[in-house]
Amino acid sequence: MAPINPANGKGTYEIRIGLWATEEQAFAVKERLTRALCPESEHSGPCEIPWSSAVLPPEAVDEGGDLYDELVTQAKIEGTY
Repeated sequence: MAPINPANGKGTYEIRIGLWATEEQAFAVKERLTRALCPESEHSGPCEIPWSSAVLPPEAVDEGGDLYDELVTQAKIEGTY
């Protein structure tokens, strides 16, 4: 997390969403989240609250250790692993 600006109390926060999905499914979810954050994609100027999004490949997520062990366990239970 970036430092908080003492003048206004704002800082950069990261929200991670782990998905057990195909790449196509992951990008579809990203698109839906993008529309939730910014329903009017062609508006003039920046969004009221600046934001960005990304889809990381499994190799990048694996660097985070056991953050998503529960997702892998659930995928194994459901037979999608």
